[in-house]
Formats: sequence, structure tokens, C-alpha cells
Amino acid sequence: MSELVIFTHPDCALHDPVPGHPESPQRLAAALQGVEGMDGVKRIEARRATDEELARVHEAGYLEHLRRIAQHIARDGKVMALDADTQAGPGSFDAARRAAGGACQAVEHCLAEPSVSAFAITRPPGHHAEAGRAMGFCLYNSVAVAAAHALAQPDIKRVAICDFDVHHGNGTEAIFAGREDVLFASSHQMPLYPGTGDPHLNLAANIHNAALPPGAGGDEFRAAWETSLLPSVDSFEPDLILVSAGFDAHRLDPLAQLELIEEDFAWIGRQLRELANTHAHGRLAATLEGGYDLQALTDSVRAFAEAIR
Repeated sequence: MSELVIFTHPDCALHDPVPGHPESPQRLAAALQGVEGMDGVKRIEARRATDEELARVHEAGYLEHLRRIAQHIARDGKVMALDADTQAGPGSFDAARRAAGGACQAVEHCLAEPSVSAFAITRPPGHHAEAGRAMGFCLYNSVAVAAAHALAQPDIKRVAICDFDVHHGNGTEAIFAGREDVLFASSHQMPLYPGTGDPHLNLAANIHNAALPPGAGGDEFRAAWETSLLPSVDSFEPDLILVSAGFDAHRLDPLAQLELIEEDFAWIGRQLRELANTHAHGRLAATLEGGYDLQALTDSVRAFAEAIR
């Protein structure tokens, strides 16, 4: 039986920005419902990322800034804005640490059991967070923290980060641009927040972007990965594949205008699983990014989770 390990924690639901915010606590339950009842699924509590793990990708001044904000929130219990889209409340920093920690655990699991995929179903998302700035609902860049954690292990020399969230993972790109040991491959809608990810800018040799116009569907999405992104990952021959698994490219999502369906997320899961088997001894770990229609999130997580096992 194919197996899958899920890293999650109830405290990830305690991040509750403001009423009506699309990055709602209900997203955690909706995503976990996607793997409910699947055979061969093991669930493990996500730990908190350590200061050392966070400091591998985030600036010391930024981490100290967040520490002071967390202390202020703990005193008065009020939500504070970190940027126009990103707020933090009493449970936010613990949730974000568990999101980053769960991603690190997924890496550790892949090293211990390479043939069993891991999926950190946590929140808040992370791929917009830069080394020194919170943005786009993101406090810590979980997938970047996980990649740096992986590269600190002797068996991992090259990590490929594959991001199919509808929004470009600007934070992940900025953190790793120019690195020879990390490849970043992203498909995303353009134009759309955060306004980065233009494939014509040639930011660095290790950065591979594919932009999809509003209204693009599964055919365009698959073509972008088949003709450009997957071959780049294949040529890189990674020791580990990390996935920023965002499901907001779904046709029902309220924050974007792509037209993907559940089978498209299953398809990309199968492609990444095949590459992991070919180059990385099966090592594949995913972490949840976006996805803001709750039913679409449930259905898409299930399709992707079934595919990466």
C-alpha cells in the first residue's frame, strides 16, 4: 500500500487574522478533510521551527522585529498589521512556527524514509515571506526554511522547489536566487499579486518561471510544466523535491482567475512524484500554500495527496 505522512497541528487554526480574511482558520480543517479516510495516511503533530532553522533564511533583525510584535500582542491580545494583507494575532506566531517546523519535519521524514512522501498541511502559508519582510498572508517562509534545513544535512546537495500556487512565490525566489544548490520552478497567474515572476526577466540561472494569463486552464498549465519547468527540474537532478502546494489556481478560487480542476493538481503531483523517484530516491515533501475556496481546497488536496503517494 502506498503511504503518506501528514504533518499538522491544531494550533495552526489559532492564527485568526481579521473577520472575513480569506486566509481563515477554516482552511486548515478543509485541507485536512481532503486526506480524511485515505488509506495508508499517518498523521504526526507538527513541531515548532527552532530559532536556528528560521535564521538560516530570515534576517536577524526581522526575527527580532517579529519577536517584539509577538510580545506586544501577548500583552494586549490585539491583532496587528504586518503589511496591508498580513496580520498577526495571539496565535499567529506559534502557528507560523509550526508551519515552518512541519515543513522541516517533512524533510527529516524524507531522509529517514525516502519512498514515503510527506505533506505539511499547516497554515499560514509562507512563500511570499522574504528574508526581512512579511507579506501576502505569510510570516515565515516555510518552504525556504525546509530547503535550508535539507541542505544542512550531509546527504542533500541539491534541492528543487516546485511552486504551483496561483501567486508567484516571490519570497522563495528572492531568498534563493543565484544559488547553485537550489532550483526554483514556478507556474503562476500574471498579472496578479505580488507582481513578480516575469519569465522574461532572467533573474538568475536557477530561477524558472512560467506565467499564465487570466482564464488559462489545465491545458496551458500542463504545457507550461511539460515544456519548461519539469525539464529544468529533470536537468537539475535534485536530491530532494520540495513542493509549494497552493490550490488557488482552481477555477472556483475567489482570489485569482485560472481555471484548473482537481485532476490538474493530481497530474502535477504525479509528474513530481516521477521526478523524485528518478533523481531523489523518492524524496518528495510538500507544504500547503494557498487555496481559498474551502470545498475546492478539500477536493484539490485529496487529488494531489493521492497522486504523490
